[in-house]
Amino acid sequence: MKKIIKQKILKWYPVIIAFICLVYSVTLGLLGKTEEAIYSAHWPGTILLFAIAIRQRRNKDNINDKNQ
Repeated sequence: MKKIIKQKILKWYPVIIAFICLVYSVTLGLLGKTEEAIYSAHWPGTILLFAIAIRQRRNKDNINDKNQ
């Protein structure tokens, strides 16, 4: 059971972190801190893009290791 939970967390942690950043940005916006909200609104997209790039690189390296 712990192994399954660990695998799910490792798979979905970028989405979880991006969601937390999104909630943070919305909260700042609702509190009237619009400049801070606009700045932090870019974080979720950046986190997800980096996660995609890292996973693609990791998968590519794993394929290359198997072929050698």
